[in-house]
Amino acid sequence: MSRGDETKGAVDPARTEVLGFPAFPKGMTRVPRFARSWWGRAWLRAMEETALDTIQLRKGRRFAYGGHVGSIAVSPGRLAATVYGDDGDAYRTVVEVERLDGARWDRLLGAITAKAGHLAALLDGDVPHELVEAAQDVDVRLLPGLGDLQPHCSCPDWEFPCRHAAALCYQAAWLIDTDPFVLLLLRGRGPGELLGDLRRQPVVDPSVPVAPVGVDAVAAFAGPVAELPQVRPELPELDPDGLLPTVVPGPGVEPAVLRRLVADAARRARELRAM
Repeated sequence: MSRGDETKGAVDPARTEVLGFPAFPKGMTRVPRFARSWWGRAWLRAMEETALDTIQLRKGRRFAYGGHVGSIAVSPGRLAATVYGDDGDAYRTVVEVERLDGARWDRLLGAITAKAGHLAALLDGDVPHELVEAAQDVDVRLLPGLGDLQPHCSCPDWEFPCRHAAALCYQAAWLIDTDPFVLLLLRGRGPGELLGDLRRQPVVDPSVPVAPVGVDAVAAFAGPVAELPQVRPELPELDPDGLLPTVVPGPGVEPAVLRRLVADAARRARELRAM
């Protein structure tokens, strides 16, 4: 594998948010697969479909399960760890991810705030398909694709990726699987900065009606008094027995009690309407 310059992905430390994760223990063979979420599988496809040697991928999976990867540091555009070979030699391994520039981040923030449920889903550890599609509609690719992951390693191997970088990518899938903010940090902004930006964004949900803009209080007070709306006609009397369709008795269901509750609710609603 090409041993590229490890400083290539460096960013301004004053604005860098870094997440550190302890090394996964050995014996992770109990994990059935590296990614259960659809976005975690997309991360792996970005690495596996560009691999030039499937043997290195197989060795990378063995390294990932076998605890060959040390603690992982995640920062904007950069995934880094020390990965140990079978002989115990330590290699500095880095995987670079394209960072979104300011304009694309603004469009991504707009896609997140376009629907209130998007942010709630991210906080709940989910990446909705709808959010990724909304980002694509504004020319922002949130999930990595072919060629987006660039591995670098201090090992002497020249495969792309080498087993060490493959192991790091496989373990990163476990992190991204459970915390989408790891992926967002790799794309350029960490949880703290991202949530701060989102708090300053107006949440616009097209399914929620927008209140009309008011008028100046002085102009409203000086204007003519508007006519009161006509009083709505009284509701006709309803037979409480007719408020509820036939209910078949069942576990925990008493039709007579349910009818009384419905009749009482109807009575209260009529009283509130008359106030």
